[in-house]
Amino acid sequence: MDRLFRLRENHTNARTEILAGITTFIAMAYILIVNPLTLTAGGATGMNFNAVFIATALGAGLVTMAMGFFVNYPIALAPGMGLNAYFAAVVMSSHGAITWQIGLASVFISGIIFIILTITKIRQILLEAVPESIRHAITVGIGLFITIIGFKNSGLLTAMYIGKDPAKPFTAFGSNDWLLQLGNFVENKAVLLTIIGLLIIGILMVMRVQAAILIGIILTTIIGIPMGVTNLASLHNAHWIPQFGDMTVGHLNFAGALHAGLLTIVFTFTFVELFDTFGTLTGTAAKAGLLDKPDAKKKIGQAMLVDAGGVSLGALLGTSTITAFVESAAGVAQGGRTGLTSVTTGILFVLSLFLAPLALIVPGEATAPALIIVGVLMMGAVRGIEWDNMVYAIPAFLTIIMMPLTYSIANGISAGIIFFVVLATANNFAGGKNKVHWMMWILAVLILLRFMFIDLNV
Repeated sequence: MDRLFRLRENHTNARTEILAGITTFIAMAYILIVNPLTLTAGGATGMNFNAVFIATALGAGLVTMAMGFFVNYPIALAPGMGLNAYFAAVVMSSHGAITWQIGLASVFISGIIFIILTITKIRQILLEAVPESIRHAITVGIGLFITIIGFKNSGLLTAMYIGKDPAKPFTAFGSNDWLLQLGNFVENKAVLLTIIGLLIIGILMVMRVQAAILIGIILTTIIGIPMGVTNLASLHNAHWIPQFGDMTVGHLNFAGALHAGLLTIVFTFTFVELFDTFGTLTGTAAKAGLLDKPDAKKKIGQAMLVDAGGVSLGALLGTSTITAFVESAAGVAQGGRTGLTSVTTGILFVLSLFLAPLALIVPGEATAPALIIVGVLMMGAVRGIEWDNMVYAIPAFLTIIMMPLTYSIANGISAGIIFFVVLATANNFAGGKNKVHWMMWILAVLILLRFMFIDLNV
């Protein structure tokens, strides 16, 4: 294992890597149930729940193991949240014009586009084009994004309606009709369990206990049993053998996609995936100290190629876009530094095909504290931002703040790029010497097109 994953060279060992892989899996395990629920939408999309479950577990397992073996990075991949919701929304809102088979064909094509962009090294140029301060801001922003996920999943953060129309949806933070408030931990046992889990992990980390995050998740899950939050129902009358006969492998309708607004759908998947993956890969790799290595550019290119191939593979298996997961940071925080972490996570995803009821008993209230702690750990990158230089400080701040407030990694990166290009150019006219890479101009144009023609909530 040391020769295959270069453990000693990365100052780690097999035990640490395996524990980190388990931690990442537990933090991501929610996708096994959330993705099928999202894509099937109660039967509205026509997709089969069990088929999507198998595609989710198998796709996440295979692509994550590929990341470990071929790139030696501790980054896990699975069907991405946001893109799966967009996928379901497109199918449901088309009133039959766009079937799930057409949607999967569009996802497959976006994966091919990514492979081409990666082989031609266009995606890798992003590492050189994006200023260091913005790269650090991406890491911090993702940390806050992960924290918001933890708060949201646990009920620690809720929306309170103060307007006149109860049916009016919550559309913005601090709007006139809605306010954000702290969840009720006195009456809501789920919120209380999250706070207990947060204290457990925090205490273990202060005491420098190894595998603090993993132990915290397990202890919180156990404590949740008498509280009635951890649901053991899935263990009764459970189907421990996967129903492979339900799978929808290769059900792609390319002909139908050509007549159903293919360009718009593919462009959306491609654009959002581009920034989400770039942000997650660089942010997680930076946290693991992998971007400081001499072969960082080559490795990021390989990681992007695995990610691109995973997009198309996921579509073939029958699920929406497979992408790098921000929860990979949980494993990195646990000490994961090599591909052994990813291989461990991937194996657990494959095994979850047979142990799904056991894997799914871990409640969101047990993983939420881990995500919040990861946010704390990723905040350290804020020290690398040039706060005294407004050319970098303003774009970096917007990158950070837009991710959690708009619930989108892509929106944060987009804001940072646009403002950097404009401010750096203005400063140059005033006698400054800020280098603006040509790729940044291209990205700025693409971002403007996205703002004009594509749903910004994706």
